[in-house]
Amino acid sequence: MSKTSFNNCNKAFSAALRSRVNQYFKTNNLSNTGNTRLYIKSIALLAGAIGFYAVLLFLPMPIWGCIFICALLGANLAAIGFNIMHEGGHQSFSKKTWLNTISAYSLNMLGGTIYFWKQKHNISHHTYTNVDGLDHDIDIKFMRTHADQPHRWYHRFQFAYWFVLYGISYIAWVFFQDFEKYFSGKMGIKAERKSMPLREHLIFWATKIGYVGIYLIIPITMVGWLPALLGWLVVGISCGFCLAVVFQLAHVVEGTQFPAIDTTSGKIEQEWMIHQLSTTSNFSTDNRLVSWLLGGLNFQVEHHLFPRISHVHYPAINKLVKETCKEFGVVYLEHRTMGHAFMSHLRHIYRLGIA
Repeated sequence: MSKTSFNNCNKAFSAALRSRVNQYFKTNNLSNTGNTRLYIKSIALLAGAIGFYAVLLFLPMPIWGCIFICALLGANLAAIGFNIMHEGGHQSFSKKTWLNTISAYSLNMLGGTIYFWKQKHNISHHTYTNVDGLDHDIDIKFMRTHADQPHRWYHRFQFAYWFVLYGISYIAWVFFQDFEKYFSGKMGIKAERKSMPLREHLIFWATKIGYVGIYLIIPITMVGWLPALLGWLVVGISCGFCLAVVFQLAHVVEGTQFPAIDTTSGKIEQEWMIHQLSTTSNFSTDNRLVSWLLGGLNFQVEHHLFPRISHVHYPAINKLVKETCKEFGVVYLEHRTMGHAFMSHLRHIYRLGIA
């Protein structure tokens, strides 16, 4: 674990915000975890994925229809990640520990490894958001996401090839990045090597074998190898693109900061909550459909400030955060629509590519 810390001398802002959020739950007699609406949505998303999978295997369709359903299945898998796995991984899906665990392991159903994800996401990304060398989510191969990263000759073309990398990100995650972590024992290039419990070794291999069986062997047996492989590619590209874009719109856009560590003190010169606000941006928070599909990850600011609170509470928390930021003069970053955030991201990576 990194010895880097935050300058928490002035905690007036964080103390006020935490007090107001805690009071909100106390006054309204609410649990900070998910509710019936989340559970119904989760069932619908799981049923949708199973339905799309069954249709592709058992219902004859023209090629364009298969491609369309495969793309929908990929987006559905991403939505399961946003709404079920992500909440379970943060222990915010339910008050019941066992239900959070099951929800978190839905990532393994998609071919990923929750054991790795919790270390990389919950610890590295959520603690040291946008800090080079510590937040491994901004270390994207062949992409320059902030000015402190070295500029390579190929970065000048990243505005043209970004969509390829985002599209293959899910497939690369399942078949390359997880194995890279497994055999190196590291969550990132600069991370420390960690041993893996025997139980996690067994789960890792069961996950990968299960993924190949469900997403490749069964479809090849049912519909033939060429349609199965093409369908798998469409599903993977659709899922990967959805996952990558949502992350980028929250952290790699104009206005978000990439703070450096003070070489003398070893500290990041911001209080932790202020750091989260300076490195994270919201988008399209007035769009209920976007919020529903993304599991509230368009309220990324509220999520980073309170990762153990379920996204079903973000609209209410959002008002408290904005009020407190205004009172203390803290900058609150957001884009009105997803389209605006997307264009901001493209401008950001274009400028970093040519600089």
